[in-house]
Amino acid sequence: MNKKVIVVGIIAIGFVGLIVAKLFSNKEEVAKKIFINDVNEPILVEAIQPSMHTFQSEFSYLGTFEPNRQNTIGAEGQGRIVSLNVQEGDRIAQGGVIAKLDDEMLQLQLDNLEVSIEGQKSDDNRYTSLSKDAAIPAVQAEKTKLGLKSSEIQKKQLQKQLRGTVLKAPFSGVITKKLVDLGSVIGMGSPVVEITDVSSLKLTVNVPERDIMKFSMNQLVNVSIDVYPGEMFQGKVSLIGIQADKTHNFKVQVLVNNAKGILRAGMYGTSSLVNSSSISAFSIPRKALVGSTKQPKVYVIKNGKAVLVSFNAGTADGEFIEVISGLSKSDKIVIKGQVNLRNDAPVKTNK
Repeated sequence: MNKKVIVVGIIAIGFVGLIVAKLFSNKEEVAKKIFINDVNEPILVEAIQPSMHTFQSEFSYLGTFEPNRQNTIGAEGQGRIVSLNVQEGDRIAQGGVIAKLDDEMLQLQLDNLEVSIEGQKSDDNRYTSLSKDAAIPAVQAEKTKLGLKSSEIQKKQLQKQLRGTVLKAPFSGVITKKLVDLGSVIGMGSPVVEITDVSSLKLTVNVPERDIMKFSMNQLVNVSIDVYPGEMFQGKVSLIGIQADKTHNFKVQVLVNNAKGILRAGMYGTSSLVNSSSISAFSIPRKALVGSTKQPKVYVIKNGKAVLVSFNAGTADGEFIEVISGLSKSDKIVIKGQVNLRNDAPVKTNK
């Protein structure tokens, strides 16, 4: 019997060993088929050096659209939210009711005060008549009048608090954030919703010092939108900065009507001006741009690695962006392959 057990045990162990060997074999085969990206393998990119470019008589300035108005609406009263009439993405007209707070206690206080005022008015009429007949001292009638005035002031205060329990939209717009839920208990000043007005948008551009005199308030300018190629919008200059930044750029805002509702905050736009002269300036291809036009960046190849570098942009056209500072003529700027890059990633270029 013992010999049979030993034989069966040896067979079982051998069988388990075969299974384990097969599993390891399968694992090695699968591992061979899986692609493992080598982070140290250089990424193939295309790069050029900045050069001089002539910007023609129509000068363009890159910018980003911002909402005309955006505000976080807070509660004027305090209490529990018993009605919440909006969700994120809803459009609301000026004066539309956003939320309603529980006002039961305030209403009871007001009712009680009105009863008190009614009695004080009766006392005032009676004491005034008695005072005229010298039946009571005049000072007692005067105290009654002062008490009635104090109650009237308290009534106005309660009425204002009651109005504060109804939160209304100060302007027409879209609910872009809902910061509370039905049943939440909030205090005075607590943020409830964020309203964004996109009936018109502000295109904010940075204009070099040499070009700022080309702009004037209420000046009409052409505006093109990256996502609507070939379509031209008209804007009006609504703000011209009075102080330049450290790179001698001035902020200019162009107000663009959004009656069709096709523009969105955060979109890229370009404002264009027609001028009688052209300029030649140090520039890079627009396709090299990484990030927003407010904080433009490019990848520069340094010691075989792609380094993300910020620079100050100026005039632009459809293909080139002027470099005011931040880059040199000897820099190698990546113009193709940025999508696969990260900061300090190893790169190689076609010879």
